[in-house]
Order: sequence, then C-alpha cells, then structure tokens
Amino acid sequence: MELLTTDPGPGWDRTEGNLEIRTFHRAWPGSVCPSPGLRAYLKNVSADVIHHHSIWLRTLHYAHKAAQRTRASLVVSPRGMMDPWAWNHHSRKKALARAVIHPGAFEAVDGWHATSQEEFDALRSLGFRQPVCVAPNGVSAPTAESIAEAAAYWHEVMPASRERPVALFYSRFHRKKRLIELIDAWLECGPRDWILLVVGIPEDYTPEMIEDYVLRAGHTGQVRAYDGAGRPPPYAIASLFLLPSHGENFGLSIAEALAHGVPALVTDTTPWSGLNRTGSGWCVPWPDFAATIRTATSEGVDSLRFRGSVAQRWVLREYSWERPARLISEFYAGLRAGTAENVL
Repeated sequence: MELLTTDPGPGWDRTEGNLEIRTFHRAWPGSVCPSPGLRAYLKNVSADVIHHHSIWLRTLHYAHKAAQRTRASLVVSPRGMMDPWAWNHHSRKKALARAVIHPGAFEAVDGWHATSQEEFDALRSLGFRQPVCVAPNGVSAPTAESIAEAAAYWHEVMPASRERPVALFYSRFHRKKRLIELIDAWLECGPRDWILLVVGIPEDYTPEMIEDYVLRAGHTGQVRAYDGAGRPPPYAIASLFLLPSHGENFGLSIAEALAHGVPALVTDTTPWSGLNRTGSGWCVPWPDFAATIRTATSEGVDSLRFRGSVAQRWVLREYSWERPARLISEFYAGLRAGTAENVL
C-alpha cells in the first residue's frame, strides 16, 4: 500500500509498517496542487484501487488518468467540498476547475467515500449515482503524556489559561467556519471571566486580523488568536469546544475535542446531532448558537467536565478506527468484484 501526497518542500519517502509514504514537490499555484513529480510517478504505478482525497485539485486529474491506464477502481473522498455551502461558494471558479483542472474525473469515479449520512445526501442531491461508502473518520484516545505536554505549552503561551476557563475554536480561519460571527456571538454572550481561544490555519483571516477586530470592537482580554502551525492541539486546556460552521462532512476537530473529554457546541449543519442525544454537548441551529453559548458556560466547569467524560466514552466507542477501516476495505473489494453497493 502506498500513500502519495504533495508538499511545498523537495519531497521525501519513508516506510511505516506496510505503508510506503511518498511526498512530491507541490508546484505553483499551490491552491490547485500541481506536481510534476507525482504526475510522472503515477504514469508508472500499478494499482487495484486509487483513492483520492479532496476535489478541485490537479492531483485528481493525475489519479483519474492513472486509474484509466491501470484499470484501477477510482474512489474519491470529497472531504466536505460537496456540502451545499461549499459547493456554492465561488461556484464559477469551481465549474471552471471541473472543466479544466480535472476534466471528466467526477464522471469516471467508480465509488465515493463519504464520512457522514449528510455527505452521502449531498452527493445524491448533486446527481452522482455511483456507489457510496459512508465511513466516518477514526479518532484515537490521546495519551496522558501528550495531554500534559500540550497543557504545559499553552499555559506558558497564555498564562491566563491557568486561572480562567477556556472556550476553544480550533479549525481553519475560513469564512465557512463562521469565525467572525463566532467572535461577535462570544463578545455578546460569553462570560467575562472566560477566554475564547482561537487557533488554526490562517486563510481568510490571520491571528493579527482577529485580535485587531476584537480590539476595535472595544474588548480586550476576552479573545486570543494564534496560528496553529507547529503548536500542539490546545484541547488540553479547554472546557468547551465551539464550531459554528456553515457545513462539515465530518468535523474531525469536533471528534478530537470529544476524545480529549471536551464537550462541544456546534451548528446543526455538522453531522453531530448525537451530542444532544448523549449529553455530550449541543448541536443547534445557527440562530440559537449565541444563546447556547450562554447556556453552556453557565453550567460551570465541573458540569462541563462531566459532559466531557460522557463525550469521551461515546466518541471512542463509536468512532474508533476499526469500523471505518473495515467498511472501506470491504467497499474496495466490492468495487474490484463489480458488486459494490452503498455502504451506509
């Protein structure tokens, strides 16, 4: 088995168990991931299944052509890029990408991998009729050592977190995540003795832009923002996780927060309605999000810690790696045998 990916650097190879990992240089423009090295490598590869993650990238074109040449089954994981908000965001650019960046790839797909029922429904609503395997992302329990190291790091970076409860946003700084709207809701409804910690990958916003926005709103000390590159995940110091996204195919950061024992408050455009059912947090419509911030934080840290313990048991029971690995492996076998059906 091989895992192929791209990177801004020169590329590297390594082996982990039975897995060969090969990284190829990512050329300009990085937003569509062209890679002459990956393209050349795939011209000589032999495979039964080629599984591509994400769309709107030139690498999907390479995967499509390699599958044609080798008669391999082509599987694609859209990774949230086909949910209604994402599909309609910059829709003209995406139509151009479909025609130019990876022409004919969607039609050539033998099977799709969705990480939730909601993503399956999105694929069908867009007219794609190929078999779909619905298999969630897996999540692992953090080690005591990793938790201690992360807590020590973030207490050093943000000393106030030693004394004040922390609500955490940990995701891309992108409009899809409603980051600015979250800050507005927090400044209106968040308790003054808490801190909203915003950590992630700068895209539409930078940490400096976020903190300047808060300062111009007349608030200091209530929101802190950091680039997450090179830093450990900050779940270890959080009492509540927040993600008011326009849409998520799965929301791995939500699962990771729960696995760390942190209850979550998310929008119902993510596939996490089970938070309400299990008492692990709240999954609510966006118009109710700000009010639910007030409800959640008013419970107190001890009550949230109890919810987090419930959340941790639930997510590690339902989203371990064993089940999704088995589902996808069986889906691959069905595609090769010509018997693949929807796996829900």
